[in-house]
Amino acid sequence: MNEQPAAYRGRVKYDEQTARRYQQRKERKHRAEMRLVDRAFAFVPKTSRTLDIPCGGGRVTIHLARQGYPMTAADLSDAMLAIARENLARVGLECPVEKQDVENLAYPDRAFDAVICFRLFHHFPTPEIRRRATAQLCRVARRFVALSYFSPASATSLRRKLRAALGGRKSEKYATPLREVRSYFEEAGFRLVRDFAQLPFLHTLHLALFERADSSRS
Repeated sequence: MNEQPAAYRGRVKYDEQTARRYQQRKERKHRAEMRLVDRAFAFVPKTSRTLDIPCGGGRVTIHLARQGYPMTAADLSDAMLAIARENLARVGLECPVEKQDVENLAYPDRAFDAVICFRLFHHFPTPEIRRRATAQLCRVARRFVALSYFSPASATSLRRKLRAALGGRKSEKYATPLREVRSYFEEAGFRLVRDFAQLPFLHTLHLALFERADSSRS
């Protein structure tokens, strides 16, 4: 019997109100993030069956589906799933939208050619959770996994650490060095293809693309 993952804040915060508020993103920020996705997916063939988890309101799902990728969207939050379905219907796109737990995915091994996990990893408070989630993403990916993370080597991360050190509010966003992220993927049999930064050393958001080491034989 699988053990139930601990309910840290990033796992349970997206109720209806929080999920709706999360959709209110500046268009400039959205475009910059989708450019980052495009840089990684330039290495991923457009015929690749792709899982977007967590899909949130479906931003990445819609962006990649419009480029021709066969998409499946998944999230743990019922509110996010409802919003994703609304947004997909609004733009006239159809794809599966399913409730899934990234720490305990119900999909079979190598069910998707590619998996993208965007703007989730920085919510994980411990190495154990990060390792468990990475193992699941890699298990269901036949070839590629694209994962975003927050780099500690950035002005944004340093500013958050300084604020906490001076007695201010401690951030609930956890920065992780690439060497740690890479170690989880190597444990799962994946190699780093390339690490993409939104704005190196200024913005904390990175997107790393990993490929299964034995993909030539799969």
